[in-house]
Amino acid sequence: MMKAVKWLCAAAIALAAAIAAQAQFADSFVASRDVPAIAYSTAPTADRVDALNARLREGKASLKFNDGNGYLAAVLAALDVPVESQVTTFGKNSFQADFIDLKNPRALYFNDAVAVGWERGADLLEVAAQDPKQGGVFYTIEQKPNAKPQFTRNDNCLACHLSWDTLGVPGFFQMSTLTVPDDPHSYASGFPSDDRRNFDERWGGWYVTGDLGSLIHMGNVPISNTTTPARAMACPLSSLDEKFDTKGFPAKTSDVVALMVLEHQTHMMNLITRTGWEARLAAATPGDAKQAARVEQAADDLVDYMLFVYEAPLTSPVRGTSGFAEKFQALGPKDAQGRSLRQLDLKTRLLKYPCSYMIYSDAFDALPLLARSDIYRKLVRELPKRENGQAILEILRGTKKDFPPA
Repeated sequence: MMKAVKWLCAAAIALAAAIAAQAQFADSFVASRDVPAIAYSTAPTADRVDALNARLREGKASLKFNDGNGYLAAVLAALDVPVESQVTTFGKNSFQADFIDLKNPRALYFNDAVAVGWERGADLLEVAAQDPKQGGVFYTIEQKPNAKPQFTRNDNCLACHLSWDTLGVPGFFQMSTLTVPDDPHSYASGFPSDDRRNFDERWGGWYVTGDLGSLIHMGNVPISNTTTPARAMACPLSSLDEKFDTKGFPAKTSDVVALMVLEHQTHMMNLITRTGWEARLAAATPGDAKQAARVEQAADDLVDYMLFVYEAPLTSPVRGTSGFAEKFQALGPKDAQGRSLRQLDLKTRLLKYPCSYMIYSDAFDALPLLARSDIYRKLVRELPKRENGQAILEILRGTKKDFPPA
């Protein structure tokens, strides 16, 4: 009888694993990243770091090294990444994890196309770029003075940045980490977080600054499980100076608005890459009905996320204090009435007009026409059903040249 029970348990576990695998396959790219239609490892790149590398080689750009943070300040300026976007994590989610702890967190800075990671005292500065066609491409630059510094591509990062969490494409994720001091196994203990996750499960392992009202979250304190998010309520944080010596850090904030924008953006980038890759594979296999269906499903998933269909509501208004919100909103573009998809709400949700600003990204514009046209058709069909949908359609028609007219 005991053997029969064990067999049934094993069978149940195997069935659950199979179902989980099928679910992952349904919403992830499953072909090799190096099939001829993709050629991730060998195809030319055209991301912003690659372009900066070319300017450095040609002597058209330079990077100034300083003793405070090496090339960080120069790289942020060269890639047009705002200092105000700084967010910091004491989760050891980096191949330079030995440098990261509560008193020396990893700092991340980002714009729509690149993210820069800096650990004080580390040998390398880390940069991730969204290539318009190839998705996430990862680079490092040595943190030592060099007359002609260069970024080196580092595909070793794909050990974490190509998984089911990134939809089977080289991409990005923001992890809520369960951290316990001196726990050697805390490196990968946690889960990806985006705008669909409730706030009481967000920001584990992250410092969070700003006015968060009564919002419950997992940030600012080490935690060992998801049952203790309320502890963060007792630890509001207005400045990183309250937690550690910020020497070398360009800002003293880990801004709540920047964290929310970054969470949305990482998954959106992966959805764009996945949809583009599925469409390129379909173009290379004409007549393949299953692959055509995969393109359709990818576009459906992208539109749902783009329109914040499953966004978790804010349970309390929040306000950033780093200046990031103001810089983000100023980027536009704006329609004739001054409206923009970058306008923030921050009372009950992230955006006033819930449609992702990443529709203006180089990666979205590089989507194959088949996929982009399908996405536009879905948006035209779905937006009239959504709150502020008519306004969003008007904004898109006033700011996106290739968007279908009324």
